This record gives sequence, C-alpha cells and structure tokens, in this order.
Amino acid sequence: MISWDDYQEESTTTTAPAAPVIDATVEAVAKAEAIKKAERAAEASKPSTEAPINNTLDRETQVDSDQDQSIAKNIADAAEVIANMDISAGLEELEQSGQRIQVDQKRMINCRADLNQLVPFKYDWAWQKYLDGCANHWMPQEVNMTADIALWKSDEGLSEDERLIVMRSLGYFSTADSLVANNLALAIYRLITNPECRQYILRQSFEEAIHTHAYQYCIESLGMDEGEVFNMYREVPSVAKKASWSLSHTHSLSDPTFTTGTLETDQELLRNLVGFYAVTEGIFFYCGFTQILSMGRRNKMTGIAEQFQYILRDESMHLNFGIDVINQIKLENPQLWTVEFQEEVIQMILEGTQIEIEYARDTMPRGVLGMNAKMMEEYLQFIANRRLAQLGLPEQFQGVTNPFPWMSEIMDLRKEKNFFETRVIEYQTGGALSWD
Repeated sequence: MISWDDYQEESTTTTAPAAPVIDATVEAVAKAEAIKKAERAAEASKPSTEAPINNTLDRETQVDSDQDQSIAKNIADAAEVIANMDISAGLEELEQSGQRIQVDQKRMINCRADLNQLVPFKYDWAWQKYLDGCANHWMPQEVNMTADIALWKSDEGLSEDERLIVMRSLGYFSTADSLVANNLALAIYRLITNPECRQYILRQSFEEAIHTHAYQYCIESLGMDEGEVFNMYREVPSVAKKASWSLSHTHSLSDPTFTTGTLETDQELLRNLVGFYAVTEGIFFYCGFTQILSMGRRNKMTGIAEQFQYILRDESMHLNFGIDVINQIKLENPQLWTVEFQEEVIQMILEGTQIEIEYARDTMPRGVLGMNAKMMEEYLQFIANRRLAQLGLPEQFQGVTNPFPWMSEIMDLRKEKNFFETRVIEYQTGGALSWD
C-alpha cells in the first residue's frame, strides 16, 4: 500500500526533471516576444502604408461619433419643440376650425370654414363632375397616329386650306390650354373656397395638362416646326387676338396678391371667371374643334380628330362646371349681379364671338370640309346665345340655328361612338365600366 509520504515522495521525484523544460519554454517565448517587438519598432521607424489607414479609421470613427452626437442633439431638440408646441397658432386663421363643418357654412367664395374638410358636400354637382372626369380618363399615346403621319407627308394628301386648319388649330390650342392650366392652378383654385369644387379643379388641371400633351404629341408626330407652331399666338394676328383677349380678361387671376372680400374684388373675380369659362373655353375653342372634327368625319387626320373629340368632351364638362360656379356665386352674392354688370358680361360674350368669327374667316378663306366662314359665323352666334342663356342673360342673335348638329352628338358622353369605327369613345377606366 502507498502511504501519503510515499505519494509525496513519488510526486517530487517525477516533477523535478520538468523544471528545465518550463524554463526553456519561458525563455523561448521571451525571445519570440523580443523579436516581434523589434520588428514592430523597425516597422514603425520606416514609412508604412498601414499608418494612413489606421489614421483614416481613427478619423472616421471620430466623425461617426460626432455625427451620432449631432443626431442625438437634433432629436432631443425636435422632441423639446414638439413638447412645447402651441397648436392654437396654426388654427387662428380658421374661425371655425374647432367645430365640425355644417353644410350651411360652405360658400363658393370668401368662406372661412375649414377647406380641408371635404364632407359634408354642399355642391353635389361638383363632386359628381369630379367622378365623371376620373371615369373618362385617356392619354394621347393611346391614339394611333400612323395614318395621320402618312397623310400629312403625302404631297396630295391634304389641300392647302386643310393644312392651314391643322396648323392654326394646333398653334392656338397648344398655348391656350397652357394658359388655362396656369389660371386654374395658380389662381382659381386659391380663390374658390369650396373643397368639393377644388377637388374638380384639380382634376381639370390634370386634364388641361393632358390636352397640352396631346397637342405636343400631334405636332411631334407630324414633324412640324415646333417653333412656328408654339409661337403662333405671337405671330399670327387672328391667333394673337384670341390669346390677347383671354390674357387681358383674366389678368386678375394671374396676380398672386389679388384677394376677394369686397364688392369690387368679388365682381372682378366674377368678371374673370366669365372671361375664363364662358368665353375662352366656351367660345374660343369651338371653331377649331368643329374644323378638325369635320376633317375626321371625312376620314382625314383621324388620329388628331380622335384626340380633339376627347378634348372637346373634357372641355364641355369644364365649361359646364364653370357656368355652375358662376351661377352659384351669383346666387350667394346677388349684390354682384347688377344690371350694369350684366351688360358688361353681355358685351364680353359679344366681343369673344366677334374675335372667333374673325378667326374663322382667317382659317377658312374659301369653303372647305363642307363648311365655310358664313356657316361658322352662324354656329358661333348660336353658341353665344347658349352661353348667354346659361348665365341667365337674354340672347343677342335672333333666329340663328345650329348648322352643325353632329357637333352636339359628338359632345354627348353617354351614347356617341367613334365615327372612325376604331373603338367606343365612352373612354372609361376599368373601375367605372358597367358590364351589365
């Protein structure tokens, strides 16, 4: 048996020889460390590519740290601002902002109710026009221009009178719809103080952008001189007169400092709305539309005619919306619709009609497309009578009739189909189509 003394003795005898081995190992490790230290010193004493890297990393680390501190401070500052925010300051501009809006509080102009509250609707017709506009969406690229391009490039495709009509129409409309869009976006939207009407105005603004796009698409497709076409409103007297009249009778709308609230300023807005909707969109567009659509009925320039048909339908809705707005302002502000002001509006309608008649004479010096300037004059007088009647004013041209009844059919959104036999013109989006 092994005793504790024997175990201790055995342990001593077996471990004693290991001491030299441990010493040798320690010595070897010490030498290795000394060599590595010397190598590091040597490396540090000579140029090294790692030093800049290390310095760069150090700087980046410092930058990151500074950025973190800056972000933390910004967040803390934002939290402090929000914690001490006085919400009453932003609501002082609206007298009734703390209440739910009632229908009777809504007005077409000079309304102090919260314009951000869309419902309840006061003018259901405005919201319905917005929905109808959305349902009748289209884009210029959907229309095939191949036949138009071939006909335009053909030496015998169109007569000189027909080419003049195409050029004049694209020249006028390409800038007229830009004028309309600018007035809508920069002025009318600001001055009409009803949210459902503003909703439609936004839709109308988008449609005007589509119309300008459509004219540009036609001009580019036919390879026309863009400079000549887009500057026609400066260089061709009959076109320039239309543009000049529109600008001079909507100048208040383009003034960013113009505000309503007095009898004079409210009448000025009403005067500008008449010039904008009843004359520019309600009279100045009709000669060119009739000419182009008549061309399409004769299977000429069918792509352009198809786009003009879509545009005319949009513009018809724009016109009806504008007439409703004018009449609503009259209803809510009867003091504006004085006898003197009514006479002024009649004069504006007559001036616009005469300008458009001169445009017809310039674009149709001879009979063309089954029409002539005399027929167009009667048609424009018929249109003028309609505008006057829509505004509650007496007709000024007795006994005139519509020499182009097919124009009324084209503007009927419910039942008219494309006379080019390409596709149905009830151009509605999928969500609005009825499959019954």
